[in-house]
Amino acid sequence: MLEEKGAKVVMTRISDDTISLSRRAQIAKENNSDLFLSIHHNATADPKVNFPIIYFHGNASENKASVILGKEIGKALTEKLYEGSTPVSIVSDHVIFSRSGTGVLRGTYGIPGVIAEASFFTNSGEEVRLKQTEYNRREALAYSVALENYFKETIPPIQEKNSIIEVSPFQAFYGAERMNKIALLWYEDFIKGKELMKADFKESLEEAYKLFTRSARSFPDSYVAADCHRYRADLLRKLGRAEEAQKEEQRVEEFYVPMK
Repeated sequence: MLEEKGAKVVMTRISDDTISLSRRAQIAKENNSDLFLSIHHNATADPKVNFPIIYFHGNASENKASVILGKEIGKALTEKLYEGSTPVSIVSDHVIFSRSGTGVLRGTYGIPGVIAEASFFTNSGEEVRLKQTEYNRREALAYSVALENYFKETIPPIQEKNSIIEVSPFQAFYGAERMNKIALLWYEDFIKGKELMKADFKESLEEAYKLFTRSARSFPDSYVAADCHRYRADLLRKLGRAEEAQKEEQRVEEFYVPMK
């Protein structure tokens, strides 16, 4: 589809081969790529979950080009696969790898790039759809439309990492931890935390803070994770921990990008 529009496309692989993350990044750089797109499908403990997640590298204020790309992809995936009726997460890869980000985006930094997780194959209905050729073509069309729209935008230069701000690490669940019973409570913890915030006494606020923290650790790239960190900031201020609250506000600003 992209070649039909006149694009030069360089694939990091065209068969089920193992290509190292560093080599994938090297291929992009060797070809002076205008953008880098890594296509994935996701997994999590909660089988009900199904929505797109798009990762950019580092801080939003320094990597605006990749944020623009992520928004275009998020919009197109929502329209083509979900009929516009699902939340989308556009997040820094530091929400899952708190100190380094992902290998391919770290290795291609300076080129506008994202990892796009169109959907969750741990959702049984979605797993069935992903085996259908026509559904795959709808996903491909979404990427094609998104990239064409991206190149119509005015793309700002990518700044050196941590040249504007450096966000403190927040350790999230990773790998098998994201598939355990605690992780399954991600949304329940979020709802309980909001209820506890209504009670204006210290013990309730501290418990709400713990629940938001656990939800954010369990599913750091979910569509409620930004709210979890935002509520954590509010609670920290109420508990007299203003400096920590400011760091949480910075995390939301730099790592969680609203679609609109």
